[in-house]
Amino acid sequence: MLKNNGAHRVITVGTRNKRSTLSPISSKENPKKIQRTAIESLSLGLSPTRRLGENAVTQHPLQDSPLNYTKSLPQNPHPNFKIMKLYQPQVIFSFLSLSLLVFSLLSATAEAYCNSHDKKVLFKIKEALGNPYVLISWNNNLDCCEWNNLECDETTHRVVSISVMNSDIVGPIPDAVGDLPYLQTLLFHKNPNLTGEIPIAITKLTQLRYLWLSWNNLTGLVPSFISQLKNLEYINLAFNQLTGSIPPELSSLPKLGYLGLDRNKLTGSIPESFSSINVTDFYLILSHNQLSGPIPKSLSNVKFAKIDLSRNHLVGDAFMLFRNNSPSDFSADLSRNNLSFDLSKTVFPARLIYLDLNHNNIYGSIPHQLANIELQFFNVSYNRLCGKIPTGGTGRLQSRFDEYCYFHNKCLCGAPLPSCK
Repeated sequence: MLKNNGAHRVITVGTRNKRSTLSPISSKENPKKIQRTAIESLSLGLSPTRRLGENAVTQHPLQDSPLNYTKSLPQNPHPNFKIMKLYQPQVIFSFLSLSLLVFSLLSATAEAYCNSHDKKVLFKIKEALGNPYVLISWNNNLDCCEWNNLECDETTHRVVSISVMNSDIVGPIPDAVGDLPYLQTLLFHKNPNLTGEIPIAITKLTQLRYLWLSWNNLTGLVPSFISQLKNLEYINLAFNQLTGSIPPELSSLPKLGYLGLDRNKLTGSIPESFSSINVTDFYLILSHNQLSGPIPKSLSNVKFAKIDLSRNHLVGDAFMLFRNNSPSDFSADLSRNNLSFDLSKTVFPARLIYLDLNHNNIYGSIPHQLANIELQFFNVSYNRLCGKIPTGGTGRLQSRFDEYCYFHNKCLCGAPLPSCK
């Protein structure tokens, strides 16, 4: 689940998303429920026959009426009641007319919730995706703000979120998505037949905050035009077939807090421009690509919450990543690269909780400082480390992590490995 933000709710994975609509009666009730409640209130509160006792006659001209207001007429009514009884049909007709009027007004209000422009665009999107079963609720029988896989703003009633997951949709992302001017979340996740390139039409979505296009079969480049969407906070393009280099322009997004480009076929180096990212707790996930070259030293300026550069072809030092002055916990996965640096000279942040350096060319010894950091995960296997694994400290490196976190080094020793000679 992404989260509640402002006037609309962020979608959650695997659920039917419904919007609570506003009405003259309640801001959280379904319009159809409001219609029924209004009519029932009129029949219970305004019908003069509901308060006349329990002894009822069985014959009356309106006994078979759908609303059946006259089931409880008394056998021995008060004399004054004869006048009321005489005009009973007219009274009922008046209240029935009033009920129908209220019903009509509420129906008109409910129909007005769905913006006509947005509805036309949604039908275009559905058609472009091959009229998939997952979008079966997108029809004229329901207000479009009650359809599955989308959310509307509760005040403006404009579509602010589309989310399609684990579905049978076919083809590229429709250009029509760019014609939803109030869209804040665009999510296509785990749709194996969603293909093609990310359309330039999304640059019209100036209010877009969450771009989540993971686990599809998208191809082409990571488009630099994404940098035009200045309200973006979250970009996830993982598990696709994207190629080319990482656009340096992405660093110009002032609110970007998460960039996930992992498990693609990206090449080239990590852009130097990423050093200008100025958000606290930044997530940079670039694993399982074909990135090469050194890690930019200027990344020491970035306040990372997590950085994952694993399974690439990166070389050189990584000391700059550990000069992290973020106030939050910090995780770093640099495993399965060609990094080469002296681990004993590296200073680690106190809030480090996850460190994976396995399968590199890192040398030196494990610094004693790490024994005083309470790591939740630690792996330095398959490197060129020597010396004794530090003992004591709150980190408990010898007892908390097993031999598989240390083995296949040059001359590392001490528990949980064999004793030093």
